[in-house]
Amino acid sequence: MCGIFAYLNYQVPRTRKEIFETLVKGLQRLEYRGYDSAGVAVDGSAKNNEKDANNNICLIKQKGKVKNLDEELYKKGTLDLDEELQTHSGIAHTRWATHGEPSPVNSHPHRSDKNNEFVVIHNGIITNYKELKKYLNSKGYEFESETDTEVIPKLIKYVYDNREKEHVSFSTLVERVIQQLEGAFALVFKSIHFPGEAVATRRGSPLLIGVRSQFELTSQHIPIKYSGNKSDGVQEKNSRNRAESVGEQQDLMDMKAVEYYFASDASAIIEHTNKVIYLEDDDIAAVINGKLSLHRVNRKTGEESVRAIQTLQMELQQIMKGNFDAFMQKEIFEQPESVVNTMRGRICFEASKVILGGLKDHLKEIKRCRRLIMIGCGTSFHAAVATRQILEELTELPVMVELASDFLDRYTPVFRDDVCFFISQSGETADTLMALRYCKDRGALTVGITNTVGSSISRETTCGVHINAGPEIGVASTKAYTSQFVALIMFGLMMSEDRISMQKRREEIITGLRDLPDMIKKVLELDPKIKCSAEELYQQKSLLVMGRGFNYATCLEGALKIKEITYMHSEGILAGELKHGPLALIDKHMPVIMVIMRDGCYTKCQNALQQVTARQGKPIIICSQDDQETIKSAYTTIELPHTVDCLQGILSVIPLQLMSFHLAVLRGFDVDCPRNLAKSVTVE
Repeated sequence: MCGIFAYLNYQVPRTRKEIFETLVKGLQRLEYRGYDSAGVAVDGSAKNNEKDANNNICLIKQKGKVKNLDEELYKKGTLDLDEELQTHSGIAHTRWATHGEPSPVNSHPHRSDKNNEFVVIHNGIITNYKELKKYLNSKGYEFESETDTEVIPKLIKYVYDNREKEHVSFSTLVERVIQQLEGAFALVFKSIHFPGEAVATRRGSPLLIGVRSQFELTSQHIPIKYSGNKSDGVQEKNSRNRAESVGEQQDLMDMKAVEYYFASDASAIIEHTNKVIYLEDDDIAAVINGKLSLHRVNRKTGEESVRAIQTLQMELQQIMKGNFDAFMQKEIFEQPESVVNTMRGRICFEASKVILGGLKDHLKEIKRCRRLIMIGCGTSFHAAVATRQILEELTELPVMVELASDFLDRYTPVFRDDVCFFISQSGETADTLMALRYCKDRGALTVGITNTVGSSISRETTCGVHINAGPEIGVASTKAYTSQFVALIMFGLMMSEDRISMQKRREEIITGLRDLPDMIKKVLELDPKIKCSAEELYQQKSLLVMGRGFNYATCLEGALKIKEITYMHSEGILAGELKHGPLALIDKHMPVIMVIMRDGCYTKCQNALQQVTARQGKPIIICSQDDQETIKSAYTTIELPHTVDCLQGILSVIPLQLMSFHLAVLRGFDVDCPRNLAKSVTVE
């Protein structure tokens, strides 16, 4: 997904150089999300232009990395970098190409005309852009890019040009524009007609605002003004009063000096402030004279009339690499701590009791349901596959596991007595979010399993669990997978607490969870051996990962990690299906990794191993330390500590995470930013 960052300083002196540095640093914090070009928009310099600086917007856009943009900024001789600005708004963006190839002209910010009267940055996709473009062309507006985004600044200029001398605020113009847009978007606007102002809005794509002031906040909520729809007792507001700020009423903060940061991800804001406001769909946030106001076009029944100012729990050091070579490597090695954070305060090991605070008020309703539906994409889907078997065992309920995109394509029957889980690291995954709304419309109880406080899924579900894995910067998810795994296991334990027949099984699992962090540390100590195996494989073009039972999800997830960052073909194969096709691929040249653990599928996996070795296959086997039978049959082994069967997948996936990391490094690829991929997939 693209990255949005914008900065507005009001009565806080900043040189243009400092503003550039803030914008560029914000983009660099968002680099992990994936992008192919970048750009910024700032006020021009008065000394090189006869116009006042506030009536001149300078656009600088470059293909490639943010560092290319940074270098270009200092080449621009038309800008006075030392000029000090008391009040200024600047916007910046990293683009991941969807409409039009990566190029400066297709990069954001996009402009309304050659005078840059309105400029905008955009995440998402406008699905009706062709119709809007055709209409604007007919009105004489010329387009210069191939993007869907360019219709937005052209449309706001059209609205501005046709306002018939009516006094219209910046936020009212934006409101009229978004009423014509279809699709998903997060937008931040800047204009020469409204100097020192910024307007932001979102629908289906995340956006948050950070607030930094030398004065203490005097309120922890911002009221929302409504207009257009008188339903639910809300009176229509005059459009020219919509920008009136709660700050004028002195119930938010003293606005003598304040800075605002707009971003698509909290990681770009945390070094500046931990006070943030998460915008919701169709919120319009406007900053005028340093005062922040929120309003919406319509009010839905039962909707909140305020937005809370939240405090981020993230720390800057969590989004820094430290002594590691890549964020992915750092996050793999953070897993002993991340699984502890997922369990902290939720499991009492002495009493064998599990309490998930976000679910306890709905536990009776969940226990009365007729089935559980687990919905996710990619790694989150694999976390559901990994825990389906133990959830069926502990809850004695049928458990469906669904890919969100396929779930929506089939118009799957969902009923009021279903409980639907929506699993997403970011909490913003577009297909999962669409599936959530589909299930809500059909009356099902919805549960979110996310890693991001304030995300769309965490807000829109009835209840849920934050996995507390900490910020995950690498595009290839690692610690979020194991924390999702643990969170779902804890749900099963909570559901089975009152079942006498399950007590022995529960105690076995809880003991396994208690020992899990130490076992993960022991697995991580195998990193040098795993690196040696990677050195034998990195020149291969294909790799098969094979297992069954509790470890089938490990194979799927391991193969996905290898695909994502090494660009090798890799396939997770259910060992029970070996004779139904995949066996044709096996010969002495085909690399195979097999996961064989001492569990209910052990004998069947041994049979698959014999089929592979009989065809001159040389498998690398991930197995238990004490499994001499398997060790003797292997070409190479990666021997892991043994734990309870349903938790073994947490240990067995880590060697595959490390393997994919080392393969990518040996092949010379960027581990944290694989080609064509983004961290958060917010378009369908």
